[in-house]
Amino acid sequence: MNELNEHDALRTDVYQLLARLVREAPDAALLEWLAGLEVERDGSLLAERWASLVAAAGHADAEILARSHFRHLVGVVQGDITPYASWYRNGELMDAALVELRRDLKRLGFQRAEHSRDPEDHLAALCEVMAMLIESRSPDEARFFMAHLAPWAAQCLADLGQVDTPFHAHLGRFGQAFIEEESRHLEAEALASPVRIVQP
Repeated sequence: MNELNEHDALRTDVYQLLARLVREAPDAALLEWLAGLEVERDGSLLAERWASLVAAAGHADAEILARSHFRHLVGVVQGDITPYASWYRNGELMDAALVELRRDLKRLGFQRAEHSRDPEDHLAALCEVMAMLIESRSPDEARFFMAHLAPWAAQCLADLGQVDTPFHAHLGRFGQAFIEEESRHLEAEALASPVRIVQP
């Protein structure tokens, strides 16, 4: 199989990075890597927010981010942000959005990792699935995104963009811009596809 083109390889990397940073706090090595990246400023909102996240990484402390990540995205009961599709789409956890997602994941051949404690509709898990769909050049990529990320992920990340920790706020704003750009590119592709995911 030929390698991914540069655009799709970058999209895969962004989904993997979002998954990593939503699931757990960055360690010092990841912060150092992020802070050292060079951002090509092309005047787009996405590039501007990517540059802001890179700059925030250079001023962040891993120990402080470990505490703020728990406060913002985990919590004792729940964090400031509840990064689950069922919460954003249905107002409670383990609801219809999760049932629909599990059916589609099974159809696509994905199985939940045995060690995972999170339901499959966690934002990080969905970003990981998108990365794998892009890497495998799956024809279901656009449909999966429009069915399971487009309806809620940008709003979730926009909410993260309002928290009081600069690094996490910049992560949320960058993620929001990325998901919105993905929506613009993938909507037409999903509509043009002859096979649709049927929602209940």
